[in-house]
Amino acid sequence: MGFRACGAARLHYGWIVAAISFLTLLVAAGIRSAPGVLLVPLERAFGWSPATLALPISIGLLLYGLIGPFSVGFIERFGLRPIMLAALVMFDIGFGLTPFITAPWQLLLLWGVLVGCGTGMTAMVLGAIVAGRWFVARRGLVIGLLTASSAAGQLIFMPLLAELAANAGWRLAVWIGCGLALVPLPLVAFFMRDRPAELGLNAYGEPAAPVAQRPPSPAGNPFAMTLSALGRGVASRDFWLLSASFFVCGASTIGLIGTHFIAACVDHGLAEASAAGLLAAMGVCNFVGTTLSGWLSDRFDSRYLLFWYYALRGVSLLFLPYAFDFSFWGLSLFGLFYGLDWIATVPPTVRLTADAFGTESAGLMYGWITVTHQLGSAAAAYGAGILRTLFGDYLGAFVVAGLLCFAAALLVLRVGARPRGAVPSDLTTVRA
Repeated sequence: MGFRACGAARLHYGWIVAAISFLTLLVAAGIRSAPGVLLVPLERAFGWSPATLALPISIGLLLYGLIGPFSVGFIERFGLRPIMLAALVMFDIGFGLTPFITAPWQLLLLWGVLVGCGTGMTAMVLGAIVAGRWFVARRGLVIGLLTASSAAGQLIFMPLLAELAANAGWRLAVWIGCGLALVPLPLVAFFMRDRPAELGLNAYGEPAAPVAQRPPSPAGNPFAMTLSALGRGVASRDFWLLSASFFVCGASTIGLIGTHFIAACVDHGLAEASAAGLLAAMGVCNFVGTTLSGWLSDRFDSRYLLFWYYALRGVSLLFLPYAFDFSFWGLSLFGLFYGLDWIATVPPTVRLTADAFGTESAGLMYGWITVTHQLGSAAAAYGAGILRTLFGDYLGAFVVAGLLCFAAALLVLRVGARPRGAVPSDLTTVRA
């Protein structure tokens, strides 16, 4: 259904909200992934070990996840616009002050706390909230597109920062990245809206109904609201199954490949700019794969989609150590295969969360499930750094991640399954 003004049918405003959210998530993903580009330059500039540099990235990824569900509570209480603005300012400051560091503990504050909390406030839960509030039709597609924004951020930021760091110095690369991250600020300030009811609209694709019948935004304590959702989740088997699989998702993507892929390529003699280009190419495949996954999640059982996504990701990670032996062409094959699957897991995971807990609760519950995603990311980011420091390569990290993906593929098949004769939980709702 269209947005009407002056008697003429126009683009539904939900698409404008989705576009602003996409841009915000894009720059958040770019800033979050930027430390992976800076690992080698900082190691050369300061002589710090990979484990030392991996620790603040690990803390940032952990906070990225922990802040997510609480950001949902604050969005429910105060609205999308103020939370998005605060997040943009926070992670831009955290990344922008990087050129002034002189000691590792300063990275713990900048990359760990400021970037971690700022990107956590614009985490994957933002896409789930926007899609849930503004769309009934095309909801899976919108979730896929907003999730794919991280691929777009990777595509834009990583090769640009790598090229600048190699040719003009890593400090200039940081400042240019911060300038790009300021682009969404005025758009969010002037055009972002919280719910369709603010404009007298129904959600896109929703049958016509009086807007006044829409439930108001909760006015309760956001911390209590968020913790209440956690209590509801821990009593559900589906919550634990989705959380366990998402732990593996984070470990095998952002934590391992997103953080250490460039460094692993450099270990095998590939130039940093070339490695960043490969990672960016994965972003192109990721964009296509995640958008397609959103479309598929509107049409097929999300459990089977997740089974194949995790199983194929496991195959690609076990192939990666051999891909280095084939130099650029082997890595290109890995990038194509792995990139299509990078975060294709998000749309079906959001769909299963909504099925288990209801559309209105999906944002908060998905926020808590995302915490485990970032726990996995943090564990892999730091663990791979330790393995690289101890053994001189990333072989063990790739093998462990691949085997974990196979385990996750089996776990997701049990989501929504009930013992024979059991009464379905009242937490389970009919698919929206």
